[in-house]
Amino acid sequence: MSLTSESVYEVLRSVMDPEVPVISVVELGIIRDVQVEGSTVRVTVTPTYSGCPAMHEIEADIRSALLKAGATDVDVMTTFAPAWTTDWIGPEAREKLRAYGIAPPGRAEQGGLITLTRRRDPVQCPFCASRDTRLQSEFGSTACKAIHVCNSCRQPFDEFKAI
Repeated sequence: MSLTSESVYEVLRSVMDPEVPVISVVELGIIRDVQVEGSTVRVTVTPTYSGCPAMHEIEADIRSALLKAGATDVDVMTTFAPAWTTDWIGPEAREKLRAYGIAPPGRAEQGGLITLTRRRDPVQCPFCASRDTRLQSEFGSTACKAIHVCNSCRQPFDEFKAI
């Protein structure tokens, strides 16, 4: 099988984010470019943030999936500009997050920074859709998530922070 940009993207749609395994690296929006020359593939990724601990695993998963698909050489390049933003997560992936029990991010604030505040709008519960929720901790299981509790259904849930 001859690899094309389209077939590479199709393979990458099967490479799941190790921290949120219901969305692929394509759906997460971190795949910036794909170049194919014969059986050599170069994939450019933008990490969700510069210190993302999952990047080594993501790069290995990308490399493994493409080698299995017929590439003989895979080069995974990292770029930090433009900086990744949660706005790059599409509507279908946001719905997958909600169905998985993670509140999807809202719109990113100007400047792309996470702002820690004492008061902010309640986050909608991904389980019962109530907005009667409270922030438990700005710091969740990963740096990109916060922990909330729903006062209606009593479920704790993660929120994917808007960046």
